[in-house]
Amino acid sequence: MTLTYDLHGPVDACETVLLSSGLGGSAGFWQPQIPALVEAGYRVIAYDQHGTGRSPGTLPLPYTITHMAQDVAEILDATGTARCHLAGHALGGLVGLQLALDAPDRIASLILVNAWSKPNPHSARCFDARLALLRACGPRAYVEAQPIFLYPAAWCAAHAERVQAEVEHAFSHFPGEATMRARIGALRAFDVDARLSEIAVPTLVAAAADDTLVPWTCSRRLADGLPNATLDCVPHGGHAHSVTEAEPFNRSLLSFLAGVTTRNEIAA
Repeated sequence: MTLTYDLHGPVDACETVLLSSGLGGSAGFWQPQIPALVEAGYRVIAYDQHGTGRSPGTLPLPYTITHMAQDVAEILDATGTARCHLAGHALGGLVGLQLALDAPDRIASLILVNAWSKPNPHSARCFDARLALLRACGPRAYVEAQPIFLYPAAWCAAHAERVQAEVEHAFSHFPGEATMRARIGALRAFDVDARLSEIAVPTLVAAAADDTLVPWTCSRRLADGLPNATLDCVPHGGHAHSVTEAEPFNRSLLSFLAGVTTRNEIAA
């Protein structure tokens, strides 16, 4: 299995940030963040997850977040990266949590964007509805509904052409129903709530209070359960607030990373 990844920024940078996307799995989700990270001097790795985009392939069954964490470890090996700051959106945040448990020496810090530590009934209802739509109406209806869960309604209305272009791209690159069901099954089965105290790395927990897919209280639970976490909850921006509110998100991200680097230098 070969994963496609992109390297950005200086090859000799002291710090590497690996970006792990949500359910869509595409490296392109992080376009609002990559230039800011590179300008700040970080080496950046962004990748298409197994079964998505430029990384096609059949997923093992049952598929798990552990499989996805192993993929990240392989990318770190392939790029000669001993440790990274891992930023993960939703499912990508679960990948970061799992890797921090399985290989804590590979993680310098975590940035968890609208992520969670255990299943919740509201998100389960949303995924049930999305899967039912996929089964009954097919991929076109599934991807047309996707912006409803990602973005605030006002933002969608104000950026209608951009949103429709994203829908068309998602439809033309749809990974297939079996792959989508396996990926959703993996994230729905994820539960590390009882093990949060084992993850000691500095963590920024980023959430939007108006997220319609994942209640912001899931992020509060992460911040409460992780020993070294800071909660940054913004009032507006939706599930993909790193896109809709990119500038303030980037400021928070870079401030956190700078703080982690400073603490590491002092400790050394």
